[in-house]
Amino acid sequence: MKDKVLFITGAASGIGLAISRTFAEKAIDQTYQKYSRIDILINNAGLQYISPIEDFPTAQFELLLKVMLTAPFIAIKHVFPVMKKQAFGRIINMASVNGLIGFVGKAAYNSAKHGVIGLTRVAALEGAMYGITVNAVCPGYVDTPLVQNQLSAIAKHRNIPVAKVLDEVIFPLVPQRRLITVNEVAGYVYFLAGEDAKGITGQAIVIDGGYTAQ
Repeated sequence: MKDKVLFITGAASGIGLAISRTFAEKAIDQTYQKYSRIDILINNAGLQYISPIEDFPTAQFELLLKVMLTAPFIAIKHVFPVMKKQAFGRIINMASVNGLIGFVGKAAYNSAKHGVIGLTRVAALEGAMYGITVNAVCPGYVDTPLVQNQLSAIAKHRNIPVAKVLDEVIFPLVPQRRLITVNEVAGYVYFLAGEDAKGITGQAIVIDGGYTAQ
């Protein structure tokens, strides 16, 4: 990873912060503006809103799609010419198990994450001949501020105490009965960005404690 340039969105907390620290520990601290290249793009920025469809504000739905689907498209569109020119690129889109399955109350989040997996597959095909790989990482429930905030929203939506959300709603879906750690996700993203993962592209890679195995 020496001398590689990384651009990541949503790096202030949670998964994005863990990924940034993982890469920073391996000598990645440059920017495209300074070094005129981008080797790795990680589209990680995200937000959540939970509501039944009939009550879901249209503006909120559109906002989630703009942040988690339109923004990755724009970022990929801008880095593709650079990566093609340098004949190397790693693009990693942060999707979710909600990009593979549905979840009540998450119309916008599910739509955006399903969309980003489709975007990933198209970009992988278009970048394949230029040394560019494009993959989507699909975590299950990760111990992040975003998920912690979701617990309150789920509790309200299901009319149960917040303290019971994990045991009654989340853990019955997760065979390992635990939240994934941000370092687990960051470690896999680091692998995907490396030389050993050059044959992996167009994939939706799941890290979910067994959630989608059922």
